[in-house]
Amino acid sequence: MKIVDKTLNISFPVLIQYPTHEPSTTIPFGPFTMDVSPDAKIIEGQFPLVIISHGNGGSHLVYRTISTHLAKNGYIVAMLEHYGNNRNNNQLENTNENLINRPRHVSLIIDELLSINRFGKSISVNNIAVLGHSMGGYTALVLAGGLPRTREGEKIEVSSDPRVKAIVLLAPGTGWFMNSLQNVTIPILMLIAEHDQITPRWNAEIVLNNVPDKAQVTFREVENAGHFSFLSPFPAAMKNSNFLPSTDPEGFDREQFHKQIPAEILEFLNDKLNKN
Repeated sequence: MKIVDKTLNISFPVLIQYPTHEPSTTIPFGPFTMDVSPDAKIIEGQFPLVIISHGNGGSHLVYRTISTHLAKNGYIVAMLEHYGNNRNNNQLENTNENLINRPRHVSLIIDELLSINRFGKSISVNNIAVLGHSMGGYTALVLAGGLPRTREGEKIEVSSDPRVKAIVLLAPGTGWFMNSLQNVTIPILMLIAEHDQITPRWNAEIVLNNVPDKAQVTFREVENAGHFSFLSPFPAAMKNSNFLPSTDPEGFDREQFHKQIPAEILEFLNDKLNKN
């Protein structure tokens, strides 16, 4: 789908996965493949919605192991490509405009999906979650009620979204929230990497030390993982020591990890969202 931001006169793509009984096949999406059934009929019923927010200069396609597992287990999953902060166009990197746009565009996706016939009746409106990796963690925390500030201490004019009932943070970037997570009261699953040089452990400690109820946070450090280990494994042709997103610390098995992490995220969401 294309989502239009009428205020900024821009649009951005969103890929949606959802449960279906129709048989799947291997379909190419750019340099990747996904086991899906394009334009299949969605199963009757209502399902939780998860929005996935990628990292700085990233892609919406690099969380496909997680998104596909969720869709096959009863979730509607929407993965957006953030305007001006993606692999093809990163002109808004390190700008306040990007900090404002990111959470706003997630809310626009929720608005759109709830309003259209194809998905509106299939979404359980009280069971919406956001998953964010790296800069996507910033996005999720804003939507959950975090109040970001610039390095100079100026407030960034953003809006939370009370429809979001749980968030998943993967190696999150949190430096904008030093003392401003007091309104974040929803359940959080936070996974970080032992060897993360981009968003090191202090980012997680900001969350652990500043949310009002630490018991709401399920936290784990993934042994020997790197910042990019949370991305789905890349095809062999794309693996290169100079292409950092494809690299992991020595001895880390990303393929095996991505047989485990989707199930861990699913278990958390099943537990924290009311699927009745």
